[in-house]
Amino acid sequence: MNAPIRTDQLAEAKAAAERTDAQALRFVHLRVHSAYSLLEGALPIPRLAKLAGQNGFPALGLTDTNNLFGALEFSEKIAGAGVQPIVGVTLALDFEGDGTDDKLMTGRQPKPGESHHQRLACDGFVALLAVNEAGYANLMKVVSAAHLGVEDGAPPHVTMRELGAHSQGVIALSGGPDGPIDRAISQGREAIAEQRLRQLHEAFGDRLYIELQRHGTDNERIVEPQLLDLAYQLELPLVATNEVFFAEPGDYEAHDALICIAEGRYVVEEDRRRLTTQHYFKSAEEMAETFADLPEALENTIEIARRCHYRPLGRKPILPRFVKSLDGKSDEELLQEEADELMRQAEEGLARRLETHEPAEGFTKDDYAKRLAYEVDIITRMKFPGYFLIVADFIKWSKGKGIPVGPGRGSGAGSLVAYALTITDLDPLRFGLLFERFLNPERVSMPDFDIDFCQDRREETIRYVQDKYGNDRVAQIITHGKLQARAVLRDVGRVLQMPYGQVDKLCKMVPNNPANPVTLSEAIEGEPKLQEAQKSEPIVAQLLSTSQKLEGLYRHASTHAAGMVIGDRPLTELVPLYRDPKSDMPVTQFNWKLVEAAGLVKFDFLGLKTLTVLKKAVELVKRVRGIDVDLAALGLDDDASYALLAKADTVGVFQLESTGMRESLKRLRPDRFEDIIAMVALYRPGPMDNIPTYINRKHGEEPVDCLHPMLESILSETYGVIIYQEQVIQIAQVMGGYSLGQADMLRRAMGKKDKAEMARHEARFVEGAVERDVKKKDAAFIFELVNKFAGYGFNKSHAAAYALVSYHTAYMKANFREEFLAASMTLDLGNTDKLAGFASEAKRSGIPVLPPCVNASEVDFVVERVSDSADSEQPSRGAIRYSLAALKNVGASAVQTIVDARHEGGAFESLGDFAARLDCKAVNKRGIENLAQAGAFDQLEGNRASVKANAEQIIATAQRVSADQSAGTSDLFADAGSSPGLVLRKTKAWTPLEQLENEFSSVGFYLSGHPLDEYQKVLSKVGATKYAALEAAAAQGASAGKIGAIVVSVRERRSARGNKFAFAMFSDTSGQFEAVLFSDTLAAAGDLLEAGTPVVLTVSAESDDEGSVKLRVQMVEALDRVAANVERGLRIHLVAVAAGSGAPDFDELKGYLEPPAAGMRGGEVRLVLCLNQRGRELELKLPGKYDVSPKAAGILSTVTGVCGVEEI
Repeated sequence: MNAPIRTDQLAEAKAAAERTDAQALRFVHLRVHSAYSLLEGALPIPRLAKLAGQNGFPALGLTDTNNLFGALEFSEKIAGAGVQPIVGVTLALDFEGDGTDDKLMTGRQPKPGESHHQRLACDGFVALLAVNEAGYANLMKVVSAAHLGVEDGAPPHVTMRELGAHSQGVIALSGGPDGPIDRAISQGREAIAEQRLRQLHEAFGDRLYIELQRHGTDNERIVEPQLLDLAYQLELPLVATNEVFFAEPGDYEAHDALICIAEGRYVVEEDRRRLTTQHYFKSAEEMAETFADLPEALENTIEIARRCHYRPLGRKPILPRFVKSLDGKSDEELLQEEADELMRQAEEGLARRLETHEPAEGFTKDDYAKRLAYEVDIITRMKFPGYFLIVADFIKWSKGKGIPVGPGRGSGAGSLVAYALTITDLDPLRFGLLFERFLNPERVSMPDFDIDFCQDRREETIRYVQDKYGNDRVAQIITHGKLQARAVLRDVGRVLQMPYGQVDKLCKMVPNNPANPVTLSEAIEGEPKLQEAQKSEPIVAQLLSTSQKLEGLYRHASTHAAGMVIGDRPLTELVPLYRDPKSDMPVTQFNWKLVEAAGLVKFDFLGLKTLTVLKKAVELVKRVRGIDVDLAALGLDDDASYALLAKADTVGVFQLESTGMRESLKRLRPDRFEDIIAMVALYRPGPMDNIPTYINRKHGEEPVDCLHPMLESILSETYGVIIYQEQVIQIAQVMGGYSLGQADMLRRAMGKKDKAEMARHEARFVEGAVERDVKKKDAAFIFELVNKFAGYGFNKSHAAAYALVSYHTAYMKANFREEFLAASMTLDLGNTDKLAGFASEAKRSGIPVLPPCVNASEVDFVVERVSDSADSEQPSRGAIRYSLAALKNVGASAVQTIVDARHEGGAFESLGDFAARLDCKAVNKRGIENLAQAGAFDQLEGNRASVKANAEQIIATAQRVSADQSAGTSDLFADAGSSPGLVLRKTKAWTPLEQLENEFSSVGFYLSGHPLDEYQKVLSKVGATKYAALEAAAAQGASAGKIGAIVVSVRERRSARGNKFAFAMFSDTSGQFEAVLFSDTLAAAGDLLEAGTPVVLTVSAESDDEGSVKLRVQMVEALDRVAANVERGLRIHLVAVAAGSGAPDFDELKGYLEPPAAGMRGGEVRLVLCLNQRGRELELKLPGKYDVSPKAAGILSTVTGVCGVEEI
């Protein structure tokens, strides 16, 4: 718990002080800013510990700006370095209108010349230091109030009244140049300065010090004499400080850039916040020299350090109460009430479960009752009933509100109590899940239920918990975002005013791997281009040098995606609180590790996308087919689901969709739920080696070996393969004579690989096995085998819970494919790669993906029933309608206004009608252009180029109509009830290729067709195949082939030897695929690898151990050049000559008929004219050879009067 420094720690600190020479004891730093002073401090706490030790400081004071983010970490790490930590804060203070300009105005704009930092300071910053436990408690309260007690838009601060109410146990320093006293003096308001000082003195008494800083600024020199006068006049002590922001003078320029990042300013600007080269971590000798004329100010730093005899320590977990505390009831009485309530709810819940599902095979209701009583007893003895009841409460509430909740996660699924309370949805007795893996009475640790919720409605549950347990007792958990390699380059490049393109180019040379981030130094070492730029351009050298010094510092605070804490008391008694500007819920100022160290219990409210997919799919099934699907009531024996898994048709199926997993499923041919559990557990590095054995034994291709008859009941489910941690525990129990709790300790010891401990366990295991008539040699062999696999063993409880989600997704895909794919696409609206994959999956499944349409599409992807036959008795099939919100630069809120207008006024009849009903505040010109490019207006106007070109006119019409409606006027020349006229500016239609390219830019992939559609005959003639066909052939042993493709993107890299290579993404009519190009091929390809270029690839193919096909490009050719050398011709169909304005424009046609390029074969062109005489046609062959490439054909198709172009 939080407490004064322990006696042994005090003795150690005193001994260290006595060993320190007199010179070092002349000064202690009290005003240090760590990296937790966001974008202001450049000193991570481990660096501070090192600096304090190197300089021989006996104590160190941390005063980060407006926060205690680092208080507990600082306390632990500084004390660990043998230095006394002094925990404090630099806090903005408001004296509530003690001068004409002093009143804090919510969201006021900075005055001319005022920096962001000055605005945040209110009347000024004071430094507050915790003297004792009460003082630290008061610091937590005032810092929390600074964030939670201010109006929206106001910077964090406290009023003098609030500070005075929480001054006990706190030392106050007047704040230096940024303090309220110095500021008033520098503004010529000496009376205000004295008034403020008297208020502080009244609040803090002999715990107030006037702070003197000497960084060499003019302001400090001007103000100091008056500060001394005030100190002597009011008999207040002086204290010398150096406000530390960085380690050494050489860090000044990098820190100056950091200040510019924080302020949104440029380094070259003069009128901005600036520090000095003196704001570094000075030695005691340097400070003694600086303040040689004021020795008492130096001595007072030592006095303050001695007065601050407290540091925050960790606490044991403090569990929240489910039963609210009543006056006069002891903790034991409250615990018993919670235990009784737990038993009542568990017994009732189990009875309901057993009414719905019979006891598992081999178990009776009495077995369930005994297991339940055993678990409740353990939970009660460990004092966790309240925890279980709280989790059950918010899960039951969520399910009652129709919010999907996952079946469980982690080892919690091993608890029958959790199953009875509906915390989990798997019967642990049926699946052999162990309670001791979750809660071990012989290893006291906190229970940890990680709960998956539908990500769309998770916030509702969080809000319920906050409302039920109290706003002051529930909070989310903070996270601190860092300046990673690419981000720091962009930030520093901006403040150095480097061209964006140059910085962007440099950033792209830094590998982007969020799972294992690359540091700048690693990137520079591995990228010759960065090294070259660093040597040749001084500005790049400065960028890289500065960025490396700032890399890893904290940039901002945000909220943990899932973590929450619930306290048994107001949280400000345990941790300081913060407010995320994006949320009105309090947030702890400690991160998830430190918040647990502070004694709070963490609850994880995770958003699982798959649950939302299932929810939306079930809703679509109800909407489209009228069928109610109850996933919770599903049996685990659906033949269609296992058939789908056996075919490895698992794109979109939770946990089972990777290429390697699909290959394993093909070989496994799962036919029972236990197979899914096994695959979820096995498909990881290490255990994967056992997949072939498991498969072979399942199909009788290898004998099943359960090691010993005693272990058959444990290992027969997995054909003798040790897969789960639970099996390790059970083997130790059954053969070694361990209790389940002891066996769990053995499992943990095996994972740690402690040789001495394992030797003791082996002796005990063998002894227990011999007592059970197992041969000593066999027991030793089995122990070694179990020990080998224990490190790889997976938590079966977690695997089983996630296998259930896998089964549910497989069921929905197998039985309601259209709805499942539409729901999956909705949850990946912003991921075009995923959308392209799902669209390809739909195509392979024979499910049409209908284009976006303003008269049919919605915010989500939806399913429409379509029929292939005029026969109404034929069943209709489903088609997926593409979402408007999935288009780039449109947005869900804009789409919702379009859908609302359609629902209110019916389908749009024309572009004019659309414009008249458009909310021009929600949809902008760019949105209209992207809708046009994607074909969303095709039903109203077939010329997409025309709609895009007239986007501004559409917006103008919408604005005019909106203005007229607001003014109550209307178009005098329009018919009543008619739409305003919208005359489109004449625009030439796009060629088929141009239309697809524009569609690609809006959709992110080719939806209505593919650029290669025009090349199919050419590709067939040159022996090129599709990627999907080559992939299938490679799996059967084929090693090479040709593919026609469109270049999507190229990522260049360098090998360890410095050679260039690239990963390129290509697209063909069967989908997207990746291939590698090595240096020679890459150099020869040149400009052919520009995005959008049609090419012919000669590739080698290789199938790896996971069944994934790897392609290597051997040669790249321009597809147009290949096509131009293939014998072909064109037949151009023209409308009837007498068709009026649509008659063929022969001059335009002649202008587009080009001869073949030099060296190209070319081909013949024939014109087909409709004569309007009983459908007769006239075909004319034009003399000579022409460019008949697919590109040329596309251009010819746009000529006025041309109704079709076909290849001959």
